[in-house]
Formats: sequence, structure tokens, C-alpha cells
Amino acid sequence: MILTKKQIKKIESVIKESLKNKFYSYKPETSNMPFHFRLLGRDRMALFSFIHSLNTTFGTSIFEPVAETLASLNFPFAQIKYTVGDEISEAAQIEIDRIMNKLSVGHTPDKKEEIKKIRKVCNKGRINKIKTVKVDIFLKSTDGSVHLFDLKTAKPNISNFKDFKRTLLEWVAIFLLKHPKANINSYIAIPYNPYEPKPYERWTLKGMLDLEKELKVANEFWDFLGGDGVYSELLDCFDLMPRICLPFLAPL
Repeated sequence: MILTKKQIKKIESVIKESLKNKFYSYKPETSNMPFHFRLLGRDRMALFSFIHSLNTTFGTSIFEPVAETLASLNFPFAQIKYTVGDEISEAAQIEIDRIMNKLSVGHTPDKKEEIKKIRKVCNKGRINKIKTVKVDIFLKSTDGSVHLFDLKTAKPNISNFKDFKRTLLEWVAIFLLKHPKANINSYIAIPYNPYEPKPYERWTLKGMLDLEKELKVANEFWDFLGGDGVYSELLDCFDLMPRICLPFLAPL
């Protein structure tokens, strides 16, 4: 067993509270669906509506708080929705554009080399304001290395991966502006493999991402946060969800 009983209890408590918050904040999009109610029944439609709402917000409602709790057991600093900053050097922006252009015409992604290039120019030229998304999960290791995660759905829209890649590079440049010597890593995280038991279709992401250094799927992600083997134990923690859900579903 990777997790102690105390740690398992803590994670289960986070899942429970996250679900409760979702139940209490949930509001159906519409209160009158006469055709659906007659065909399927009001109770079934209420349950379907809630499950659909939960699915669309599973990342923020469940995965993020669980990831933060799990990571805090092994990392000295773990925070969700972390603001990495809003300034970037003009030279770094030019370098990122150069990297993206090369990837667009078929160059092989190499995250280590990309970070090296950005580091060289991270504080050169004019400093510009930039608006970027918050880091879903920010971690700092005991050795000082930094890990920034962009948490995606199990089947992200492949057409958006060019934007995802740019975000990962911009996070690096923004952070290095203030911490130029930092050992920094940025990743796309996908919480589970929808194709299991088949391997995740990594080839669809190959054009933009360095698959070894920028992508963590299912057990790769969760085991990174909590230690080797924690993924299966985390799934066991989610077995309590039906017992939590039932008392709240009746009022829907």
C-alpha cells in the first residue's frame, strides 16, 4: 500500500466535500422539459442533467482538489489555479514564435532544448504584459524544481494542441523572467486513459508535444503526484462516490 490509512481518509474526505459542493451549487439549465419528462421521467432527467453537469466540470470540481491534496503529501508546495505571472520578455516571445513555426513545419519537439533557448533570452529586450491561463496544478519539489500542469479532458480537441503547446512555453518564459536559473517543467496532464486497456493514442499529439517530457496520462500523472502505484489506490477511493451521491439525488 502506497497511501497510509490516514492519507486515504483525507483524500476520500476531499472527494466527498467536492461532491457536496457540486450538489449544493448545481442548478439545472432548465426546469421545464415536458417531452423529456414524459419520455424518460422527471427523476431520470434530473439525474441525467446532474451527471452531465458533473462530467463537464469534473476537472475543476473533482480532479484539481484531489490532485492538490495528493501532491501535498509528497511536495513541499502544491497549489491549484496558480497565477504564474503576467510579464514576458519580448525576446522570449520571439523565440517561442520561432519554436512554434518550426514545429508547424514538421520539426521534432524537444522540450529540453526549447527551455534552454527560452532561458537564454528570458530577460532580454522589452518586458511585455501578457495574459495567460492559470496553471491548473503548480508543484515545487524538495530540490527546488518546479512543475506546471495544464489539466485536460480525457479526449482533448487535437486542433487546439498548438495553443496548448504555446501556453506551456509561455509559462516557462514567464516564470524564468523572475527565476532565470529555475529547473522548470511544464506538462499536459490527462487524468485517465479512455481507450484502456489499449494504450493512449499518443501519436495524435506527436506533432506538437515532446511526449516524454510534456505529457502525463492516467497513472503517469497520478503516480507522479503521489508515488508509484498510487493510481490504483486512488481509484479505490472513488468507490465511495455512490454512497455519497444517493442521499443528495432524491431532491433533484
